[in-house]
Amino acid sequence: MAITDWPAEERPREKLLAKGAAALSDAELLAIFLRTGLPGVSAVDLARQLLSDFGGLRPLLEAERKAFCAGKGLGDAKFVQLQAVLEMGRRHLAEDLRRTDALTSPQAVRDYLSAQLRHRTREVFCCLFLDSQHRVIAFDELFEGTLNAASVYPREVVQAALARGAAAVILAHNHPSGVSEPSQADIHITGRLKEALALVDVRVLDHLIVGEGAGCSFAERGLL
Repeated sequence: MAITDWPAEERPREKLLAKGAAALSDAELLAIFLRTGLPGVSAVDLARQLLSDFGGLRPLLEAERKAFCAGKGLGDAKFVQLQAVLEMGRRHLAEDLRRTDALTSPQAVRDYLSAQLRHRTREVFCCLFLDSQHRVIAFDELFEGTLNAASVYPREVVQAALARGAAAVILAHNHPSGVSEPSQADIHITGRLKEALALVDVRVLDHLIVGEGAGCSFAERGLL
C-alpha cells in the first residue's frame, strides 16, 4: 500500500506537522528524506530496510560515499543532499554556541563538538578559542593522527591561541573507538598544555573527549 493510502495521522509528513519531528521514528524521518520508495516498496519500508542494512541511523548518516550510494534507492544525489543537511546542522549548532557563554552552556559545547568530531575515523585534536567573556572566537582543528593517537605540540597550541587573541580555550579530541575514557597520555598532554598556556595568561577551561554517549569532561572529572 502506498503511503498516500495510509490514514493521514500515520503518514510521516502529516505526523511531523501535527506532532513535531521528535514524535517520528528513525524510519519515518528517513522516509521523509527519501521522499519516494521503490516499485512495490513504500518510502517507510525502504527506510526500514536501509536502517537494517546499515545497522542504524547513525552508520547510514556517517557512511562513506561509495557505501552510501550502494544502498537501495540511494545514489550521488541523495548523498549530496544528506551532506548538505548534515552541514546545515553543524552550522546551526555553531551559531547557537557563538551566541552563548561557553562556560555556562556545557551542553551546547558538547553538542557542537560531538557534531564536529564524532564521525571522524581518525583522532583529531581541536581547540575552541574563547574571549574574556567565554564567547567563542573560533574553532580550529590543530592536529590529525591515526585511529588511536594524534601528536599534540604545546608550542603550536600556544601560537594558535595568541593568534586568535584568546583568553581561554576548551580542548577537545575524539576517540574513534567510541570509548571516551581518558588515557594516561591524554592526562599528561592536558597538563602540559595547561602549563604552557598559563605562561601567556590563557586558561584551559576543559578538555572534552568525544566518543559514544556524553563523552568525557576533564573539568567534571576533576582532572584539570
